Amino acid sequence: MDGAWLSEIAGDPLVQLGQGLLALAAICWLAHWVTRRFLVVGIERLVRRSETGWDDALHDEDVFGRLSGLIPALLVWFGAALIPDANQTVQTVVSRVAFAAMVLVGSRSLMALLTATNVIYENDQRHQNLSIKGYVQVVKIVVAVLAVIGILSILVDRSPVIFLSGLGAMTAVILLIFRDTILSLVASLQISGNDLVRVGDWIEMPQFGADGDVIDVALHTVKVQNWDKTITTIPTHRLISDPFKNWRFMSLSGGRRIKNSLHVDLGSVRFLESKEIEELSRFVLLRDYIERKRAELREHNQRPGLDPSVDADIRRLTNLGTFRAYMELYLRANKEIHPDMTLMVRQLASGPTGIPLEVYCFTRTTDWAAYEGILADLFEHFLAIAPRFGLRAFQQPAGADLASLHDSPTP
Repeated sequence: MDGAWLSEIAGDPLVQLGQGLLALAAICWLAHWVTRRFLVVGIERLVRRSETGWDDALHDEDVFGRLSGLIPALLVWFGAALIPDANQTVQTVVSRVAFAAMVLVGSRSLMALLTATNVIYENDQRHQNLSIKGYVQVVKIVVAVLAVIGILSILVDRSPVIFLSGLGAMTAVILLIFRDTILSLVASLQISGNDLVRVGDWIEMPQFGADGDVIDVALHTVKVQNWDKTITTIPTHRLISDPFKNWRFMSLSGGRRIKNSLHVDLGSVRFLESKEIEELSRFVLLRDYIERKRAELREHNQRPGLDPSVDADIRRLTNLGTFRAYMELYLRANKEIHPDMTLMVRQLASGPTGIPLEVYCFTRTTDWAAYEGILADLFEHFLAIAPRFGLRAFQQPAGADLASLHDSPTP
């Protein structure tokens, strides 16, 4: 009785169908395991032995591993017709699912290949300044949309044109959903076409708190690593609509600007005495300048009608003018200052903080640390040498200044 019941169950078409499906699934799993265990591993070993870099990128993005998923899908697709007691409907469903799985595996493999292509491109020294990541992401979106349409058309047995026409009817909704993507795509084209931003550029965008190096230019965002090592993410399209400063061209110029002022106390400005002029003429930098100015002043002061005893009638050297000339000569003699770019020391309008003497020049280096060192050395020297000209640097009264006034004897 039991044997008859078991043979009856074994002979049932549904049981045979289930056994066939399980057998097909087991064969597919075994094929996938063998492919991953031997074929993919063998490819990985070849990649490790290879000295080229492009195959490493394909391995890291698991392109070969994803492609291995095609083998079980192909077995199911071809094996659907071999399932015992399977009617046409079952074979059709299994074939469609297998075909949809192949489309899914193929699209995922293509996306991995695109990612690997971007990695290979970025690792090439010739292309480090131009990013294609945004374009790769756009292609990925297109591949994903086409894959979804293809899978749906396969499963429901409808032409992909129907779904595409449906997308056309939903254009307004699509534009709303993909608004940022469309804006970013247009912005990426403009950024690349006009060479506005590259990976490695130093940019400033105060409205986003960004001040540092660009580490990634993607379709939707641009990542900036600030100098405090924080990361600021900026929407790509905002680089077109909002102003920002790119310091790359400063680096390409070979010089970095110094624009800093030394404030001189108004009360310390005066004419130089003859003894002071003799003392300053011992400076190598000022020797020719003072001789030239002496000859110029002598010629002017010897004009008829001038009274040498009246200060207003004659020209004399001032400590401020001589110090300004010394600052410019010192800059021109400094090997760290670029001689072929703008160099001057100018006097700005005096105000509550004294008379600003502005140094405007360019260093030979664009390195930040070296630049700051050159700037500090220059102004430390100017501050230390100013008293030799009888000048005082201006500063707001501090605690020590007020204490010295308080402790000084009353006249």
